[in-house]
Amino acid sequence: MQNFKALRIHELDKKIVARVDTLSIEDLSPGEVVIKVRYSGINYKDALAATGAGRILRRYPLVGGIDLAGVVVSSSDARFKAGDEVLVTGCGLSETHDGGYAEYARMKAEWVIALPKGLNLADAMRIGTAGFTAALAIDRMERNGQEPSRGPIVVTGASGGVGSLAIDMLSSRGYQAVAVSGKADAVEYLGRIGATRVLRRQEINLGKRPLETPEWAGAIDNLGGEILTWLTRTVDFWGNIASIGLAASADLNTTVLPFILRGVSLLGINSVANTRAERLHVWERIATDLKPRHLGVIAERIIPFAELPAAFPAYVASQVRGRALVEIG
Repeated sequence: MQNFKALRIHELDKKIVARVDTLSIEDLSPGEVVIKVRYSGINYKDALAATGAGRILRRYPLVGGIDLAGVVVSSSDARFKAGDEVLVTGCGLSETHDGGYAEYARMKAEWVIALPKGLNLADAMRIGTAGFTAALAIDRMERNGQEPSRGPIVVTGASGGVGSLAIDMLSSRGYQAVAVSGKADAVEYLGRIGATRVLRRQEINLGKRPLETPEWAGAIDNLGGEILTWLTRTVDFWGNIASIGLAASADLNTTVLPFILRGVSLLGINSVANTRAERLHVWERIATDLKPRHLGVIAERIIPFAELPAAFPAYVASQVRGRALVEIG
């Protein structure tokens, strides 16, 4: 197979450098399935890894990109054959294994998901890890009793990739989705993708008591810190809080009272360490009852592979709304 281009992340003189290298298949991490990559996406984690703003990689060098979608070129695993359309998200890509920012990828078969009916390769990466995480949160909440009739679900960090897709998916399932955002210019956008109400983060009264007046039937939180503490105080009886991210803080200062007096459940959401059965289940839901209805709004930007390195700083600075599709090949 011919050589190809890949955005590979190096550690040089204690500095992180992301650059386009020319590689061969033999340069990639081992795996049973070789994929010609068509699309990827940009997640906050990708930007941290490529800029060195966060220590994401466990070894260097590695091809960046925690997501990919493409077509199987060859497979030594009987579950896949040349020509199959597939996707891979998470699973240690761009942490311990070469990722999706390359014209070709070599993946462990256990990680590879056949493209679900109802999705195309481009939409799979408009959704990507962000949408998988949002869907995983909703699925976990519903397995723990969440349903639309119980009341509104509040989503923090709502204008980001995970938040935007969570708003869209909740709305498509019949939930009242309330958005929390620190961006004044995001109100119209959030309404377009399904939010029934938008709260400015700076205007929220966080309260001080262990339990405040209940406002929400559940929550999906991307921020952590004092906002997550506020959610523990204000989610109603038997509500679920899905903790997804720490964009504001890794701290959580609360008491046991929401959990033992209101029966609130705090659900930790990990989009990397999932079983294959769970991945298949969640992607099936993404292609059916959780299928986003506003991908053209959420992921309207298309970034050519050659322009990828210049795109990362805006993600680190939280200046990006929604998702972007990266065209690899």
